[in-house]
Amino acid sequence: MKPVSELLRQRDSTLWHVRPDDTVFSALEVLAEREVGALMVIEGGKLVGVLSERDYTRKIALQGRNSKETLVREIMTRQVVVVSPRTPTRQCMALMSERRIRHLPVLDGGTVLGMISIRDILDDIIADHEVTIAQLESYIHS
Repeated sequence: MKPVSELLRQRDSTLWHVRPDDTVFSALEVLAEREVGALMVIEGGKLVGVLSERDYTRKIALQGRNSKETLVREIMTRQVVVVSPRTPTRQCMALMSERRIRHLPVLDGGTVLGMISIRDILDDIIADHEVTIAQLESYIHS
């Protein structure tokens, strides 16, 4: 499989993110508007956390908290698992499965490059399989 950098090259390079002092409600608006399941939390150009739909459901909805009054910093995941642009996608998939996470920020040193999701990994696997099938069919028919 390919390195994560190739997945990032195939996508929009915009870094969807929020700040720690944004309200959870405003973060939910960004999640909905961008149709993503998680956002990086960036402060001073550095990744300080991730806010996911799972964070919202477990730390706001189930606890009866108010998303318009709660700040992102209060519920974000602080222990963020990250990968480098050189990490193979297969290793990312294993890491996601092992840690039960769906999103991985990609950092080159301290520089945030983007975030990949399990959907990106699955799309890559499917594309690889389609190429293999096409090659096998071509071989069989020649």
